[in-house]
Amino acid sequence: MKRGPLDTPDTATRILDVAERLVQVRGFNGFSYADVAAELEITKAALHYHFAGKSELGEALIARYAARFADALAEVEARSPDAPARLDAYAQLYLDVLREQRMCLCGIMAAEYETLPASMKAAVVRFFDDNETWLARILEQGRKAGTLEFSGPAGDTARMVVSTLEGAMLVARPFGDITRFQSASGHLLSGLRAVSTARAAPRRRSTGATGRRVPT
Repeated sequence: MKRGPLDTPDTATRILDVAERLVQVRGFNGFSYADVAAELEITKAALHYHFAGKSELGEALIARYAARFADALAEVEARSPDAPARLDAYAQLYLDVLREQRMCLCGIMAAEYETLPASMKAAVVRFFDDNETWLARILEQGRKAGTLEFSGPAGDTARMVVSTLEGAMLVARPFGDITRFQSASGHLLSGLRAVSTARAAPRRRSTGATGRRVPT
């Protein structure tokens, strides 16, 4: 079958790039196909050619964002020597998004959860489940190594970490002040460090432990 001018992966990628930024700035309910079409100077029919409806576009956005985030977590593990450093690098992923004056894609969608299609709701939940599973594993590694201290199941603390970072992003946003996020995340992570570890190596402000551009 002959490929048409719209039947290219580049067009789909451009659509996703624009839509992702709009979601992270305005929210999923804060933009329309007309907004994306106008910015890309294409017709709404061209958007429907790649993504039949806004629900399909939303699912594609979450899938791509989650995949990039998973890649970033794998790199955090590869580059960071221990659990405290991995937690620092994890918080840095959120900070880097906030520096772009954006919100976590799934975090902002969670704020609109009740208005999302069922398929998107499930994808948002999977994103947070995957993050909490990764964090619980890192936290347990740190507790066994004696570099982290916390009470109760690691999964409970993992949920606290995700909730605190997402909430800190949300609260920092209206002030346009990333130091609010840095203060909240710094207190959170320093509180998880084992006392002996904290004394031996005071936590320094993270400056990009992954060595790569993180999801935006």
